[in-house]
Amino acid sequence: MDVIFQNLALGLNQALTLNNILWVFIGGLLGTVIGMLPGLGPATGVAVLIPITYGMNPATALITMAAVYYGAMFGGSRASIMINTPGDASAIVTCFDGYPMTKNGQAGKALAISAIASFIGGMIGVVMLIFLTLPVANAALKFGPAEMFSLMLFALTATVTLSQGNIMKGFIAMTMGFMLSSIGIDPQTGILRYTFGISELQDGIDFLVAMIGLYAVAEVFKNYKDINMQYKVDSKTIGRVMISKEELKKCIMPMLRSSPLGFIVGVLPGMGGTIATFMAYALEKQLSKHPEKFGKGAIEGVAAPEAANNACSCGALVPLLTLGIPGSGTTAVMLGALMMLGVRPGPILFQQHPEIAWGVIASMIVGNIILIIINLPLVVPLVQLLRIPQRLMLPLILGLGFMGTYFLNYSAFDFILVSLFGIGGYIMSKLEIPIPPMVLALILGSTTEQSFRNAMTISNNSISIFFTKPISLVLIILAALSIVYSVQRERKIAQKTSASSVRGV
Repeated sequence: MDVIFQNLALGLNQALTLNNILWVFIGGLLGTVIGMLPGLGPATGVAVLIPITYGMNPATALITMAAVYYGAMFGGSRASIMINTPGDASAIVTCFDGYPMTKNGQAGKALAISAIASFIGGMIGVVMLIFLTLPVANAALKFGPAEMFSLMLFALTATVTLSQGNIMKGFIAMTMGFMLSSIGIDPQTGILRYTFGISELQDGIDFLVAMIGLYAVAEVFKNYKDINMQYKVDSKTIGRVMISKEELKKCIMPMLRSSPLGFIVGVLPGMGGTIATFMAYALEKQLSKHPEKFGKGAIEGVAAPEAANNACSCGALVPLLTLGIPGSGTTAVMLGALMMLGVRPGPILFQQHPEIAWGVIASMIVGNIILIIINLPLVVPLVQLLRIPQRLMLPLILGLGFMGTYFLNYSAFDFILVSLFGIGGYIMSKLEIPIPPMVLALILGSTTEQSFRNAMTISNNSISIFFTKPISLVLIILAALSIVYSVQRERKIAQKTSASSVRGV
């Protein structure tokens, strides 16, 4: 326990520098705006804003990206409440009761409770993050090549099976990611692989070029058909951004229940905020004495998913910081950016650079306080940003994406790659093929391959090494169970769909 508080003090010493407080404020504000604008979301926001981190030290860069991440969690509910259009997928559930509250003349109350719930969920998530990261990191230090391969297999499998879309499409995306990760020089043999004589591909495909294309550029392509769209927001109908003591009392227990639930879901690779918010909403509806009010403007229906959503973003940082495994699409983008800065998150990070790991954790305490200050008094002017027309927003996103791409390697060839990834991301969205499995496989592909080859070398090419080591065996069993769970879930959904269609006939 003393070690944890000593590390937290070290982190606060790093986070409370004037420079880092400034970047927490900037990152949180930009994240709030990005999360609020429909169609963007935290992963796209972090990808687009990566150029901001150029020249920063790794601690400040990670602190800024984390602030953008949980800032977007704060902002995602604004569009859900005001215009019934979620800023990102994890804010869908807030539409269920947030928009009915707006129609009932309670937009101010909905905006207030979403900010309060986000703050409470974020703070509970940070507390759980503080006490969980060190034990997980210490356990991860015992991982050898076999355990690391099995861990990455489980992370990839969980992401595939729990992503949107069916399991086969998830595996297709993961396979494409692995194929792309194998391009370049083989680190063990020095042989060129799949470069097709193109010298620019000898070093492989840059993570960030792929992610800027798949998220930022593809997002522009997807929204181009709505380029003349402009949302109408009437600030006069918001009213006072405040709730009564009785309403706060009604929401306390839902927020306290949903926050740990959201954090646990966030820790599991591939789950994400969407699943956390649905689970929190379903739980509160079951426990409520008046479940019939949910969907008609129940204030608890806004508080529970918002608390779960922000706690989930804290949970997603656990596998990133302790294992070097992204827990979500956004943390995958953060991992790629950090690797470009020469920092590899994982258990060794807590030994070699504790000021980075604990500085980020401590900065989240500061960030949540700053965000509640931003999101309560400034909510009315911030909501006005929803009026920005797409014809101005989309070129700005595209320009930032291409600027960031060029600054990565100062290579014009990267423009071709980012454009191809943008087109590929657009096609994948049309075919409903999930992008996160492809991104994770692209980032983890090389490490997964090397872990497998090292384990096989140690065991004299015997695959039994993955089943004789207890940790490796448990992780493989979990990977298999995640596939079985997904197959059973899809089968039930197919049966329900078939039954409903028969009744409809």
